[in-house]
Amino acid sequence: MPPHNIQNRNSLKLTEMEEEGLRANLSHQELLPGEATAVTVVPADGRGGGDGADPSSCESSGPPRGTSVTKGQLVVVIVLFYVNLINYMDRFTVAGILYDIQKCFNDLSDTKAGLLQTAFVLVYMVMAPLFGYLGDRYSRKYLMAVGIFFWSLATLVGSFMPNYGWFLLFRCLVGVGEASYSTIAPTIISDLFVSDTRSKMLAIFYFAIPVGSGLGYIIGAEVTELAKVSETDWEAWRWGLRVTPVMGLLALALILFLVRDPPRGSSEGGQHLQATSFLSDLRYLFFNKSFVLSTLAFTCVTFVAGALAFWGPLFTKLGVLVQDHPNAKADDVSFVFGAIAMSAGLLGVPLGSFAGQKLRVKLPYADPLVCGLGLLFSVPLILGAMVLAEWNTIASYVVVFFGQVFLNLNWAVVSDIVLYIVIPTRRSSAEAFQILFSHALGDAGSPYLIGVVADAFKPYIHVNGTTTFFAPMDYDIANFTSTELTALDPFNATTTTPEPDDINADYVEFKSKQYAMFLCCIVNVLGAVFFFWNSCYIAEDKAKCDRIIAGAAPEREPSTTESTASSSSSSRSLASPEDSPEEEEEEEEKAQIQSLLT
Repeated sequence: MPPHNIQNRNSLKLTEMEEEGLRANLSHQELLPGEATAVTVVPADGRGGGDGADPSSCESSGPPRGTSVTKGQLVVVIVLFYVNLINYMDRFTVAGILYDIQKCFNDLSDTKAGLLQTAFVLVYMVMAPLFGYLGDRYSRKYLMAVGIFFWSLATLVGSFMPNYGWFLLFRCLVGVGEASYSTIAPTIISDLFVSDTRSKMLAIFYFAIPVGSGLGYIIGAEVTELAKVSETDWEAWRWGLRVTPVMGLLALALILFLVRDPPRGSSEGGQHLQATSFLSDLRYLFFNKSFVLSTLAFTCVTFVAGALAFWGPLFTKLGVLVQDHPNAKADDVSFVFGAIAMSAGLLGVPLGSFAGQKLRVKLPYADPLVCGLGLLFSVPLILGAMVLAEWNTIASYVVVFFGQVFLNLNWAVVSDIVLYIVIPTRRSSAEAFQILFSHALGDAGSPYLIGVVADAFKPYIHVNGTTTFFAPMDYDIANFTSTELTALDPFNATTTTPEPDDINADYVEFKSKQYAMFLCCIVNVLGAVFFFWNSCYIAEDKAKCDRIIAGAAPEREPSTTESTASSSSSSRSLASPEDSPEEEEEEEEKAQIQSLLT
């Protein structure tokens, strides 16, 4: 064996291994009891992460099993957090100024207004698999940089568009740029950290979703108000969209100069894994039960979050307008709604991550359990907030705050689940396909669907003062009785006899959206069911992923005399008797490992 080179007191690096010498151990098996992490063995070919990284960078990315965080790693997380922040600011600025946009474009219907968000998300989800494929094979740093530049440019140019059609087109183009970032950034964090440290860093990263969404409402609304020259200046909203492109230029510089692209799988010792064909990636993902179920559950989350985020401010504003004695101002709704979204995220995201980290010590299925319970607890709170919005805005704010706290429990946890049940060379694709399906069936359709349902309800809603009647247009309203009214609307029915000519347009708008948004509560319950179902498979799928990463080192052909001993030793070190898989599953894993290496 050639001389070894002492790197430091705690690390021993063996290089240029002879073919018949001690073979490279890449599976984290212990060479000396109790000192598994003190020895790093690097194969002679110096293979990196498949992305052109310097082999030496494997060591600089941090200890594979350690929990220490270097200054460079922390800088990367902060930069990625900042970019994710402006990503969601840009996405929800439109929601904060939606009323002005509708007025500017000749009183847009709710259906067309909802289409602005739906069209953006449709393009975003369709482009996600493309960037997921590229992110598993090429430089993630430069892919993100191109995406940031593209979405900033599309947002800026879109703010100058003179009509609805052109504005809708540029909102679609914004989705192209944002897809490049959202599919890739979490995988970089995954390659820098492992275990609970990864969970904490993902929690920091996903703070950006509620905080960025809230800032989007606030900045969009406040900049619009500052730019208005009169109360009927419906063009001032364009300035609200010009803030995030400036912040995007700073993000572009930060990505290019401060972010490094670590070798794929370096945090777990899986940097020797090789990229496989696209079809192999698809088979792996769609036969992964935990991935499928967590994606279905997350689809329900995005449906509800997308609907509430897009329609929530306008719905609450209408609630203020229909009250006889409102205890809040309609012009302040976007600001308050944004503040609630931020504060609920600051509490909910770390709370979900912390609960998952603590409970998974004793319950290996804790992560989906935390997410499912969060969705269930949010249902009565969201329902209560929608009902209270008609009577007491402050009470509605308080209740929706707690509802959003429970809804936010899952953001970091779901991403953590995907990263630890999928091997490193397929994680960008996993993020991409989760984005594709969760947005295709979730928030891509929910803003548009809520708008369609609300428009469909309007012809059937008749109002007299504080009494709401739900009836067909040709129904003889004058012959309604108080008993019939109570049966039709238990929330708002009174004994007042209706007058068919006394119609309140704001009240019709409010009630139609209220009825439509009751869908969110049903979808939340469905999401909880999928999370609970996922808890049946999560431990098994995580263990399978860990075995593939640990056992992917190529075996040299053993000699006749050492064949039996080496095979029995290998089986003992790779799996303990109590958790060894069935023979068929073992053969399947061997085939997967072989495909990854060839």
